Amino acid sequence: MAGAITRGVLFVHSAPRALCPHVEWAAGTVLDSRVSLDWTPQPASRGLYRAELSWQGAPGTGARLASALRGWDHLRYEVTEDASHGVDGARWSHTPELGIFHAMTDVHGNVVVPEDRVRTALDSAHDGRSVREALDLALGTAWDDELEPFRYAGAGAPVRWLHRVG
Repeated sequence: MAGAITRGVLFVHSAPRALCPHVEWAAGTVLDSRVSLDWTPQPASRGLYRAELSWQGAPGTGARLASALRGWDHLRYEVTEDASHGVDGARWSHTPELGIFHAMTDVHGNVVVPEDRVRTALDSAHDGRSVREALDLALGTAWDDELEPFRYAGAGAPVRWLHRVG
C-alpha cells in the first residue's frame, strides 16, 4: 500500500442471514482481500445478525465501503474512517428507513459540523425549533436514535482486525 494509510471500522449492526455473504463479498472487494466475518445474532432484532471488521487502507476506503453497502434493504451499518495526514475523519451511518448519513469527525470520533451548515441553520431559522431541527439533521441525530439499540446490543462483541501488509 503506497502513500498514506488510515484505519476504520465497519459495524454491520443488523443484516438478514441471506445478506451476510454479500456483505463479506462487498467489503472484500473494496479492501482487496478475502473477508470472513464472525456473524453473531443481533439481540435487538430477532432473526438478524451483526458483525464488526477493523480495516486499514488508503484514505477514502471508508467512503468506498459505505457506497458498496448502500441501498441494501434490511441492512443497518456504520463505517468509520480515522483522520490521517491531511484528511479529516468520517462516519457513514445507514438505516433502511433513513438511508445514508455522512459526517466529518474529529480525532475522538465526534461529529464536526462545518461552519457553513451552522450558518445555514441560523440563517434559515424561523424560531428555536427550526434551528434545533437543522442542527439535529447536521449531527445525524435521527440515525443515532435509530442505531443506538443496535450499537448497545453489540457492546463487548468481538472485532476482527484486518490489516493488509505489503
